[in-house]
Amino acid sequence: MMPSFARTAEVIGVAFGLLVFLLLLVSGFPGSAPAIEGAPPLQDGTPHPVEGRGDCLACHGAGSAKPVPPSHTGRPNTTCLACHPAVPAAPVDAPPRPSPENPAPSAPPQSFAVQGDAECMACHAQPLDLTFANGQKLSLRVDADAFGSSVHGGKLGCGDCHANISQVPHAKTRATSLREYVTAQYEVCKRCHFANYTKTLDSVHYQVMSTGERNAPVCTDCHSAHTVAQPNEPRIKISEACGRCHVQVYADYRTSVHGSALRAEDNKDVPDCTTCHGVHDIYSATSASFHLSSTDLCASCHSDEKMMDKYGISANVLQTYLDDFHGRTVNFARQEARTIWTDKPVCVDCHGVHDIKKANDPESPTIKANLLQTCQKCHPTATANFSAAWLSHYEPSLQKSPIVYLVKVYYWALIPMMIGGLVLHILLDLWRLARNR
Repeated sequence: MMPSFARTAEVIGVAFGLLVFLLLLVSGFPGSAPAIEGAPPLQDGTPHPVEGRGDCLACHGAGSAKPVPPSHTGRPNTTCLACHPAVPAAPVDAPPRPSPENPAPSAPPQSFAVQGDAECMACHAQPLDLTFANGQKLSLRVDADAFGSSVHGGKLGCGDCHANISQVPHAKTRATSLREYVTAQYEVCKRCHFANYTKTLDSVHYQVMSTGERNAPVCTDCHSAHTVAQPNEPRIKISEACGRCHVQVYADYRTSVHGSALRAEDNKDVPDCTTCHGVHDIYSATSASFHLSSTDLCASCHSDEKMMDKYGISANVLQTYLDDFHGRTVNFARQEARTIWTDKPVCVDCHGVHDIKKANDPESPTIKANLLQTCQKCHPTATANFSAAWLSHYEPSLQKSPIVYLVKVYYWALIPMMIGGLVLHILLDLWRLARNR
């Protein structure tokens, strides 16, 4: 009876041993070649440290930057280093014994160091989101081709801007909303663009943001984050960027004489938003100083004879304005104090602000049919004769307002003659007195 029992136990032991051997054969022996067909030969070693990087498939799994080949499908993490052994680390000195003065450090988190842009793109080339406490989401996917063709492509790497990220998985962000995250990150730009950053501190946008309004624009709102391009290629992109916040202003501008020419022809002569408002040091357009200096902004183009000759426009518009009652009073106000608001009209009060039309456009506020209504904004009792008396920006001539021109010529002759006659009279009188003595 006993021999029979021993024989049975021996058979069971052999069967169990064969089962264990088969299981090891399927999973792979440590240090052995892969047990699956088509696997690569034994490698010399991994091209990066593997300490703390036990989850190989996090970067090399399906859909990642360097996915496993089809022959490795189903192969678990535990067998990766059998064919791809770790490079032996250089020997280091043994750490000192823990003591009350020098306690043992706590165990490090299960993370590993980021090893260059390729490792970043292993995750960030895939659809990836960051969800904030308020439910908002931020896409973390980066288009490598779009970034490569941006102004930073080939010049900056991921770590140049994201210097605070050095471990995977990344530390949890403290931002509770998408806007809080954006405003916390934008100052990264000042590491390279410090001069432009300091200009923004004087802008109306920063003044608004300093009051706690997080929706004020920052660098990435205008320039984007990973697809930064030259802002003036084409120039309409500048105004389109402003239009993302200033929706109605851009709607008026895009149909104006300036916006239409910029959109249709990419005309280099017409102003975009930054031509009048500045780039990074944008001032408030509602201030008294901006209102008074707006005539100089218009004159910077409209007094340029070479530019105005292209379009058949007089380059004397500023001078004719300054010679007029309106221009003289504005000039006096400007000389006295630029910080005090004046109700005297400047260019934009008659021609419009962002919706400026051609002078012969039926919707232009300065065309004859609409001029009285424009004058009545300041002169509510004005009649048709009031607006008809304005010479526009034309200088009187025989072709334009000949009566005014002839009166002007008459006075040019009369006044010198009167003054000359008066001087002659005085001299003759003095000569008579001297002779009679």
